[in-house]
Amino acid sequence: QVRLVESGGGSVEAGGSLTLSCKASGYSAGAASAYCLGWFRQAPGKGREGVAAVDNNGMTKYADSVKGRFTAVQDRTKDTLYLQMNSLKPEDTAMYFCAGVRCALLDYGLGTAAADRFAYWGQGTQVSVSS
Repeated sequence: QVRLVESGGGSVEAGGSLTLSCKASGYSAGAASAYCLGWFRQAPGKGREGVAAVDNNGMTKYADSVKGRFTAVQDRTKDTLYLQMNSLKPEDTAMYFCAGVRCALLDYGLGTAAADRFAYWGQGTQVSVSS
């Protein structure tokens, strides 16, 4: 069974930086290359929002709200996805989740209903940004 474990959350002041990591494990033999990883976030009282994802060509998709500030990088040799978050804002405060999806489904983007397409989820890591 695929397992995703996030780390790296914390509390920072506005303008600060954090790096999140997501370690994937448990893929069946030969299956890892068919799956892509992404980041979602959920603030209190709000729905789950797609933040970034990396396809199997290394190309990234970002939510408009984080473009230019966040960078997602996947190291497939380590089955690990990173999210470098710079220029953090209070509105970035949320629980951040790593999620896995069949790479072909990334063609539909990270917009509405994107979370429904991701089959595997981590437990989340909290990011809090104070003003």
